[in-house]
Amino acid sequence: MCGIAGFIDFRKQSSEDILARMSCAVPHRGPDGQGVYLADHPHAQIGLGHRRLSIIDLSTSANQPMHYNGLHMIFNGEIYNYNEIRNELIAKGHSFQTHSDSEVILHSWEEWGEKSIDKWRGMFAIAIYDDNNEELVCIRDRAGVKPFYYYWKEGIFLFSSELKSLLAHPAFDKQVNPDAVASFLQYGYVSHPHCIYRSTFKIPPGCLLRLDLQKKKLVQEKYWNVYDYYNKPKLAIEKEEAIVETEKILEESFQLRMVADVPVGVFLSGGYDSSCVTSLLQKNSTEKIKTFTIGTTDNKLDEAPFAKQIAAHLGTDHTEYYCTPKEALEIIPELPYYFDEPFADSSAIPTILVSRLARKEVTVALSADAGDEIFAGYNRYDYISRYGNKIQAIPAPIRKLAASAMENISSESIPYFKNKQNFHSRYDKFKNLLNDPSPEELLKNLSQVFSKKEINNLFSEPVKELETAHSGRELQLEFYDPLSFMMAVDYQTYMVDDILQKVDRATMSVSLEGREPFLDQHIIEWAAQLPSDLKYHKGVKKYILKEIVHKYIPKEIMERPKMGFGIPVETWLQHELKDLVLDYLNKESLDQHQLFDQKEIQKLLKEFFSGRTEKHLKVWYLLMFQMWYRKWIKEI
Repeated sequence: MCGIAGFIDFRKQSSEDILARMSCAVPHRGPDGQGVYLADHPHAQIGLGHRRLSIIDLSTSANQPMHYNGLHMIFNGEIYNYNEIRNELIAKGHSFQTHSDSEVILHSWEEWGEKSIDKWRGMFAIAIYDDNNEELVCIRDRAGVKPFYYYWKEGIFLFSSELKSLLAHPAFDKQVNPDAVASFLQYGYVSHPHCIYRSTFKIPPGCLLRLDLQKKKLVQEKYWNVYDYYNKPKLAIEKEEAIVETEKILEESFQLRMVADVPVGVFLSGGYDSSCVTSLLQKNSTEKIKTFTIGTTDNKLDEAPFAKQIAAHLGTDHTEYYCTPKEALEIIPELPYYFDEPFADSSAIPTILVSRLARKEVTVALSADAGDEIFAGYNRYDYISRYGNKIQAIPAPIRKLAASAMENISSESIPYFKNKQNFHSRYDKFKNLLNDPSPEELLKNLSQVFSKKEINNLFSEPVKELETAHSGRELQLEFYDPLSFMMAVDYQTYMVDDILQKVDRATMSVSLEGREPFLDQHIIEWAAQLPSDLKYHKGVKKYILKEIVHKYIPKEIMERPKMGFGIPVETWLQHELKDLVLDYLNKESLDQHQLFDQKEIQKLLKEFFSGRTEKHLKVWYLLMFQMWYRKWIKEI
């Protein structure tokens, strides 16, 4: 795990000092080494910068940028099956100077070109400049585990692992994109390929960019697409065979993520996903797997005792730490630095805490994300299965009539219910569903914090909805079912831009490599073709995954209401963070950008502090944006 940064400057106004500043902007991503490569080309300056966190081949010979036969590369991530590819290349006559996966990437690119990506199993953000073809190729892994930002404007192409590296180049024009701000307020993150800044983008997962230096032409290509696997007939397979085969694929993929020349551990939350990773790794290990859990002093929100029980049952080397509210609150002022694009998922706080805990003993930690997106674990999948068909069964004229009536009746005027928690937001969501009860609308309603109507009221000037994977239409009709649709969209949106961004920034904040064992391509390519009732079965979410886990951990230990490390945002905003809210959302602060209608903000705050606590997420999202704005636009 490392940090990359670089440029292709057709104006030839950059320097080695600027390149070094771009690399030095992310020291937490690579404390073990730094390197730069600057070359003058007839058409442009080429700059490649790298920060290294040593994981495989700890010697300095594996430092980057790395060079081979006219290829120059910087790489962030891991290729877990590099030894297998290395042996194949040796058989073809290649010789190696290091034992690193980085060198294997270079040799495989020289041997096979773009087809080498098909061989790579891992997470990666790679930039390769090819002297012979006079082109830069930038590649992001299939699932989007590793971040890759780029800026393309007026003769300069900048790229990096984090936005703060782009800001270190004097040519970067940090104009805020109001449409991206609106996207953030809807989802809590800016959906790829967009970015909070104009002329700045994220390479989508499974894509590569080619920049031709002669033509000054930038082209994006998609080399892998999750829909290719959802758009296949479901497997005709019995439950028992499916369980055996799924476990075999999981076990092999998990084991690959243990490849390292440094200590490796696992984040163990006590839920099914992390318990699955831990149990399948521990069963084949003669040594105790190191597991880490963060607990909270609030018993209602604490799963640490269950994680401890699971660790004891599996026999892991378990470490837990009980965090106080004060420790969690102290992280909030740091969030804008590590998440240098607005980001509102409050679970970033416990993820940073558990990363700090793990970093004391290991350099690599496995995080069991994506089990929900792959095996149907979210409550929203429950809602579509339980209620979607019932709402759709209501004749359209009756639905439209009811929605029209609700439009004219304010939720505030309904006795008794108007004082119930979350009634007002649920009232609006149900009204939207009556107008359009499709899975697309249900997913949107359950994912968004600010609705389209609220966004229009909030902004001073009109904003437009960005084109993103949330509006995916790639699932073909013959393979369509609501569950597959929602899971495929989540795999390309929430998982990439929320979950994976959160884990990358949290782990990297302490120079810890976070690995995602569920995100091997073999797993999703298999699971996408499993019949949906093996994932969601008679009201049981993650059915097949739970059947596997129950082989190693008794059902009575696992089956309990899901809690997780809850962050009491609602309470904090009303008490501990109230002064912060009033500071960042006052007239003076909002006037700095004039994006929002002041009256709408004050109305929202008045309602929230008067007891409308269901509006807490709206307040939190606005606070996170304002904190980001002050840090990265006003302070710099």
